Amino acid sequence: MLPNTGRLAGCTVFITGASRGIGKAIALKAAKDGANIVIAAKTAQPHSKLLGTIYTAAEEIEAVGGKALPCIVDVRDEQQISDAVQKAIKKFGGIDILVNNASAISLTNTLDTPTKRMDLMMNVNTRGTYLIYTAATEMLGGPGIESHCRKVDIIADAAYSIFQKPKSFTGNFVIDENILKAEGIQNFDIYAVKPGHPLQPDFFLDEYPEAVSKKMESAGAVPEFKEEKPQPQPKPRSGAVEKTFRMVKDSLSDDIVKATQAIYLFELSGEDGGTWFLDLKSRGGNVGYGEPSDQADVVMSMSTDDFVKMFSGKLKPAMAFMSGKLKIKGNMALAIKLEKLMNQMNARL
Repeated sequence: MLPNTGRLAGCTVFITGASRGIGKAIALKAAKDGANIVIAAKTAQPHSKLLGTIYTAAEEIEAVGGKALPCIVDVRDEQQISDAVQKAIKKFGGIDILVNNASAISLTNTLDTPTKRMDLMMNVNTRGTYLIYTAATEMLGGPGIESHCRKVDIIADAAYSIFQKPKSFTGNFVIDENILKAEGIQNFDIYAVKPGHPLQPDFFLDEYPEAVSKKMESAGAVPEFKEEKPQPQPKPRSGAVEKTFRMVKDSLSDDIVKATQAIYLFELSGEDGGTWFLDLKSRGGNVGYGEPSDQADVVMSMSTDDFVKMFSGKLKPAMAFMSGKLKIKGNMALAIKLEKLMNQMNARL
């Protein structure tokens, strides 16, 4: 077998979270070029929901021409990190490239984020990065969200481009699409899971909000960042929204209230729209038109059509949120609780 003479041949790349997803995609891209890959990840045994372990990743890496060193590493554990670094030095002679890919996230407001969750994010994202000195997407967006996403290959190709930059490039903030455009790539459909579908708006980055807004509107969605002129509230009518709330009220119980403990405010646009509330804090629960007696924990803004679809099971709340049809303010964890309640009501609505 002839030796691999790619640009990264002989280079050692230390990648955290490389047992699956983006981390593994970067590893495979580099391995095809002859790189040595240190797979630093927690999963040593098969997971019930997430595919891949450090050992299955190692097999894939070596199958495409690279060399692999699987290491059990929790990036919060300094000793495990140190041990993996020493193993890499012993096996490959050193480390040339570090990819801090492992991460943790909580989509909640500051006041609604428990200290335990904050500690996890700081330990994994910040402390873990300091010490090395897309199953996840589905879990956030639910089944079907992949149609509006790109493949992990775009991150792998962007990372590969960075690997070839001089050391002076360190410290730059890079967006995958931008750096690949600079490399001459023009057709980004090759990265689409399903070409032709509009991409979901980025949670943290919308470089060209107006362009994204127009593209989403053409697909029938309302971007969550788009500002709308306030509209006068119509009076409640005996339509689909009122019927939906009536059926929701009929299904409430003390057990549901006890399990939820939240007040939801719905700002609905369109026929039968206006402000409605769902009180799952008061005994027995309550629904109604207008403002609740106590402050809402979660505010949801959407069209009346999408509201009815959501409560009848025809539109998944996560998909509505990710596509911009649903805007949420307040406690995201309580918003997720409402989604579980909707699933119980779908049969009746």
